[in-house]
Amino acid sequence: MNEERLKVYWKKNISMIVGCLIIWALVSLGAAVIFANPLYGIKLGGVPLSFWFAQQGSIIIFVCLIWFYCIKMDKLDKEFDVQEVEATDKKGVQG
Repeated sequence: MNEERLKVYWKKNISMIVGCLIIWALVSLGAAVIFANPLYGIKLGGVPLSFWFAQQGSIIIFVCLIWFYCIKMDKLDKEFDVQEVEATDKKGVQG
């Protein structure tokens, strides 16, 4: 891969990481801290929504962002022809 394509690849990769981190920060800080008082009046399973976001919501969003990042990076790797190859045993059979 030439130098220019490598720079484009990493720029797209870093942009995706920054976007995911911004979303995670907005959910974990925004919903759990900044908007805690307005969300406190809304109950989800008998628990205030702000508490739910602080305890489970940010973790669920984080796991979803990891899944999203993996799928998008797989596509980006294929676009730039830097995808991982599957290992084969000595006989050439995948497994």
